[in-house]
Amino acid sequence: MRRDLRLTDNPALCWAVDQGRPVIPVFILDEVVETWGAAPKWRLGLGLGSIGESLAAVGSTLILRRGKALDVLRELVDETGAETVVWNRLYVEDERLRDTSVKEHLRDAGLEAKSFQAHVLFEPWTVVTGTGGYYKVYTPFWKSVRDRDVGPALTAPSSVAAPDAWPGSDALDDWDLSQAMRRGAEVVADHVHVGEQAAQSRLGAFIAHRIADYDSARDMLAEDGTSGLSENLTYGEISARSCWHAGRRAMEDGKAGAETFLKELVWRDFAHHLAYHTPHLIRENWKSDWDAFPWKGDNDLAEAWRRGRTGIDVVDAAMRELYVTGRMHNRARMLVASYLTKHLMTHWKVGADWFADTLVDWDPASNAMGWQWAAGSGPDASPFFRIFNPDTQAAKFDPDAAYRKRWKRDRSFYAAIPRSWDMAPDDRPVLHPIVDLAEGRQRALDAYGQRNAE
Repeated sequence: MRRDLRLTDNPALCWAVDQGRPVIPVFILDEVVETWGAAPKWRLGLGLGSIGESLAAVGSTLILRRGKALDVLRELVDETGAETVVWNRLYVEDERLRDTSVKEHLRDAGLEAKSFQAHVLFEPWTVVTGTGGYYKVYTPFWKSVRDRDVGPALTAPSSVAAPDAWPGSDALDDWDLSQAMRRGAEVVADHVHVGEQAAQSRLGAFIAHRIADYDSARDMLAEDGTSGLSENLTYGEISARSCWHAGRRAMEDGKAGAETFLKELVWRDFAHHLAYHTPHLIRENWKSDWDAFPWKGDNDLAEAWRRGRTGIDVVDAAMRELYVTGRMHNRARMLVASYLTKHLMTHWKVGADWFADTLVDWDPASNAMGWQWAAGSGPDASPFFRIFNPDTQAAKFDPDAAYRKRWKRDRSFYAAIPRSWDMAPDDRPVLHPIVDLAEGRQRALDAYGQRNAE
């Protein structure tokens, strides 16, 4: 088990149970997971605790081991006499390299090794253009898959056959996955929705009460207008397929925002599609002609951005929302990304790395795709010269300033901002913006114009 911490619609688990043999569920804190940032690793620990309880309820046990994936699996095979290892596929380069190596070595050792589709709606290699290539633009990607048969979600097993003897397991608490969060874990814990049952309830409430207005409400910063499911999809506490079928039923019932919700699910697929076909998306400019653009690396202005001390109310409010909740409104993510990469002329990787450390719904493909979209260097990206004015955006999407007041001006939230990541908030008011918006915009446009002139 990796990013599939659920019983319902878990193809690898369901296949294993159907074989009628004992099944040993395993999670490995492996060489890929060890690289995760503070908030994702902490949130993972909560998810592991939840799926452990779910497995116990069907007569099973989650075995926890730490080490290189291949080494741990070899040890478990030797200890248990297992003949088959199964898992659900992932698509980012470091995950694929790990899984390919594991599959090859296990098969060379005479074991059966099988992988299944579970993390996305459509396997990246199954969505092809008319010429047989991969899609680089979202709209034709959406049109090519919107009427596809996704297939039914699989029913959760009512019982899982246990082995005669369980192999040894690490204790989850001994991993101390909250260590890097420090005090922040206590604050962010009030805002997470952990586990399969919470995810299913979240989906049900969204379909029943909010999906009809999703098309417009999702952009309003102070409204609870989104599904909130990105957190659960990240760890596989609910499947994209379950969400798709719920959205399709809502669309058939005439709920106006349902198609937009389906498009967002497919946008997530599109990110993994591109991460699979162009692995450098995660770590480099997707468009190589942006490599010479004069973005700065980490700097004092970026530090002020991280601390929510830019002097731009909506930007600072969004960064403080991130501190308190471990999440950030999607419209706000676009605003803070545009501000960092354009007004502050700082490389998108600085922002992407910060999100990778602080977001509880961090997904490597979606994170990189989102940042490169905002910066202009990515596939189907917003043009660099489209520079959001955060003040006018705030007036449009937070007209009563409720979002800004909640996260920036209400003193009670100062007390709640965690001192995680060694960044205690500074109570002193920021009297002036660190960069004048008009000047910052012009500097970015001048750099873009010089780039084109060259």
